[in-house]
Amino acid sequence: MTPTSLYSEAEQLEQKLRNACLETRLALQPSVSKVVDRMRQQGMQVPSRLRRLDAALCEDAIEAQFDNLPI
Repeated sequence: MTPTSLYSEAEQLEQKLRNACLETRLALQPSVSKVVDRMRQQGMQVPSRLRRLDAALCEDAIEAQFDNLPI
């Protein structure tokens, strides 16, 4: 993928995530992580807002795993 298409894909994902519910955020988390990984692999500058978004989504996914544990 070209750098322009990766930035475009990242922007589309950010738009989908604006005001999204937790279920949508969890569903889109793998896509965001893949885009960030591809940007890094191609030596591109990953915007800080995208790094923060990826970290927040990963944290949401981890917390969601613990919500289903019996007490």
